Amino acid sequence: MTWGYLGLFLGSFLAATILPFSSEILVTGMLIAGGSPVNILIVASTGNWLGSLSTYGIGWLGKWGWIEKWFKISREKIERQQAKIAKYGSLLAFFVWIPVVGDVFALGLGFYKINFTKCCIFMLIGKLLRFFVYITLFDYIGSWFGFEI
Repeated sequence: MTWGYLGLFLGSFLAATILPFSSEILVTGMLIAGGSPVNILIVASTGNWLGSLSTYGIGWLGKWGWIEKWFKISREKIERQQAKIAKYGSLLAFFVWIPVVGDVFALGLGFYKINFTKCCIFMLIGKLLRFFVYITLFDYIGSWFGFEI
């Protein structure tokens, strides 16, 4: 637990960006090391939430021309994607916790300028629920293997 909660925060933050990383590994390590489940929930959720907001911000700064030029995606395809994201709006932010596609959702929500305040709220709720369920499951299943939190 050398980095402790700071490491958990930083790792959870980075895991919610476009970097391929799993915050569950860090949460598991902290639980096994004897960290407080409540503190782990707060720190991991906050770091992960702020990481998703950063990805949203990167999307907000994005430009149509960049996507067409660097990712070779046609404007028509981008507009079709915009219609899908607009259909669900800020509710889609609840699902940014889903591995791989969640980062794409956060990026798209920012790129298409979906309501920031609503996205913030739904992202936070999704992140808190994700880690709450994970910690609860770890407590239940971990007890079978001698891990008590």
